[in-house]
Amino acid sequence: MDTLAQTPVTETASKAGGKKLRRRLGTGLMVVGLVVLAWSFVVWQWNDPFTSLYTRWQQGRLATELEQISKDEQARPLPPIETKEDAARLVRQDARAFRRRATEGSPIGRIAIPHLGLNMVVVDGTTTGTLKKGPGRHRQTFMPGQGELVYIAGHRTTYRAPFARIDRLKPGDRVSLTMPYGKFQYVVTRHTIVDDEDLSVLRTHHREVLALQACHPRFFATERYIVWADLVRVVARDGTVIDIPHRA
Repeated sequence: MDTLAQTPVTETASKAGGKKLRRRLGTGLMVVGLVVLAWSFVVWQWNDPFTSLYTRWQQGRLATELEQISKDEQARPLPPIETKEDAARLVRQDARAFRRRATEGSPIGRIAIPHLGLNMVVVDGTTTGTLKKGPGRHRQTFMPGQGELVYIAGHRTTYRAPFARIDRLKPGDRVSLTMPYGKFQYVVTRHTIVDDEDLSVLRTHHREVLALQACHPRFFATERYIVWADLVRVVARDGTVIDIPHRA
């Protein structure tokens, strides 16, 4: 009789324990969900803080290296410069030579976009490891000053997310690239969105155009958001300023 009398109590205790377990599991899942939502909000607003630390450290190291490269470049002998055509020729020669010397992952210049509050060292290359350091020039394209396509890619949500707000750029916004051999100013003209496998965007059309590329939409990589900008001013290594007519 004692055993039979205890059976309902045991079943009741078992059911109560199951309910507690389910409640705890449900609470745990809710907490995990809230943490994920909070983290997504943080990344959306301020980007991934952990990967940003790595990029900030790399940017400091690259800035020091770029400063030395710039000093070496500025110390190179100057040919006779009497006209702006001579200065333009110097820029092309410097750009070609610099492109030949650049290596994957090395610093090549500094990009500044006032509208985005961006000022970072640009590296050579667009491999996964290279883009963790900062915006990178696609090595299939050219250096500023060569009169061809200059294509720079950057992260949008991680590794300091240099191009997080790339979609805020509008026609007329300015982008500058300060290279060891000269300074180049571009003006935004338009944007396009292409499939992530569309390689036609890397094709140069034999005039100087800057392309800034990031994944689209944010948190995905199915497409590419590309901002296009035309070259409007060059300052050669000797200080000569060359203004270039802009197609409005």
